[in-house]
Amino acid sequence: MQNLREFFKSIGEDPDREGLLDTPKRVEKMVGKLFGGYNENPKDIIKTFDGENYDEMILVKDIEFFSTCEHHMMPFFGKVHIAYIPNGKIVGLSKFPRLVEVFSRRLQNQERLTQQIADALDDVLHPRGVAVIIEAKHLCMMARGVEKQSSNVTTSALKGLFKRNTDTRNEFLRLVNG
Repeated sequence: MQNLREFFKSIGEDPDREGLLDTPKRVEKMVGKLFGGYNENPKDIIKTFDGENYDEMILVKDIEFFSTCEHHMMPFFGKVHIAYIPNGKIVGLSKFPRLVEVFSRRLQNQERLTQQIADALDDVLHPRGVAVIIEAKHLCMMARGVEKQSSNVTTSALKGLFKRNTDTRNEFLRLVNG
């Protein structure tokens, strides 16, 4: 990571200083973890099962995530809430956090992340409806620019019954908000 040595020099640091000698190796390992989502295909993660005629809402909420803003290369983090109404198939519950990881471990913006999660579930399951809400804090808003520590950003993606049916959407929002 020769570029990292040059970066250190550009900000006035000595890349040969003891505390920075192993930093390029640590950064390389960190980058592999933070952006590991590029190496995974969401369709390989979503394993479906016969739904046993279950046709009510399934909600997994408070899935923690970390991602990296593509505009400022700063972290954003928060919680994802995912619901769907099966149409003959269900998904193993552990697949929801794994799906969130696939997309959040890429350079992202929150809007696209929300939509990608909803689209992936819709494409594989063909459910009667999918809903995704993401609530996040962005370090690009907290540590630079406007420097607002308490700001939260909420995005949603609604498909099928969640978009067309007010009662279904309201039930989802009520369950997410406790």
